[in-house]
Amino acid sequence: MELPTKFRAALADRYEIECPIADGSMAGIFLAQDLRHRRRVALKVLRPDAAAALSDVRFVREIKFLAHLQHPNIQSLHDSGHEEGFLYYVMPYVAGETLRTRMDRDGRVPMREAMRIACQLGAALDYAHRHGVIHRDIKPENILISDTHVLLTDFGIARAIGIAAGEQLTAPLSVGPGTPAYMSPEQLIPGHELDGRSDIYSLATVVFEMLTGELPFTMASERGVDMRKITTPAPRLRAIRPDVPESIDAAVARALAPMPGDRFGSATEFANALEATIVAPLDPSGEDAKSKRGLPGTMLRPSVVIGIIVVLAVVAWLVWRMSAT
Repeated sequence: MELPTKFRAALADRYEIECPIADGSMAGIFLAQDLRHRRRVALKVLRPDAAAALSDVRFVREIKFLAHLQHPNIQSLHDSGHEEGFLYYVMPYVAGETLRTRMDRDGRVPMREAMRIACQLGAALDYAHRHGVIHRDIKPENILISDTHVLLTDFGIARAIGIAAGEQLTAPLSVGPGTPAYMSPEQLIPGHELDGRSDIYSLATVVFEMLTGELPFTMASERGVDMRKITTPAPRLRAIRPDVPESIDAAVARALAPMPGDRFGSATEFANALEATIVAPLDPSGEDAKSKRGLPGTMLRPSVVIGIIVVLAVVAWLVWRMSAT
């Protein structure tokens, strides 16, 4: 995405735009210097075709509302505005990579790490849902990983776009926020009311992909997805990866239920179901289990213990007899 000189000039007293970071279908992200606060920031600029359908005043108003979301696993918003026909918002710059970049490079995410990522995302979602905000576009591209810390980005931007476009929050948006492959079945149905359980489905889709390297439902086209997800249960994890513990398999299957009422009631419930696996051995025959049992041969058999006790008792009796005489 190319930024015109007039737009760069309009922001020159506040932001020095350095270079592009990422380029998406709806917006481009640029590394910039916040001149006032002397810090690096990520400047996200909506493409003109996406911004053309929006009311800039209402968009900026909604962005300011979303700036009140403050959580360790949610990328916060610093600033927003409209200049030279472009809508933009400013976020902290995070040195790291997206989950998509990570999976494209390394493939499947190790099981414990996948659970850790999912639990941090679940905490972010639970916080937002309790504040009445649904993300609507959870996908690996919107998940940042910096060392062991996870950030969910673009939180609530779909809500801002929807309101700015004059749509109801539960209506399909003409500018198309959300990614069909990760959308819940109800999000694919025009006019269907959404709640936090829609985000839970999307998070479970990400977990499924982290563990298998595949999506539970295949893409039918560039913007479409296999519509069986509306009526058909997702495939089970263990059918693709038999080494996945049954507890994870069951939790993901419940979160991917076609009907919202069959899923977890909150993101916390889903995270708790996954977190229980983090503290327990993932493989009963693996190293974690061995460390809890002790190395082979280091545990004494009960018969050996009884024999030692008898010998010690006899020695004690002999010592007592000798001292008595």
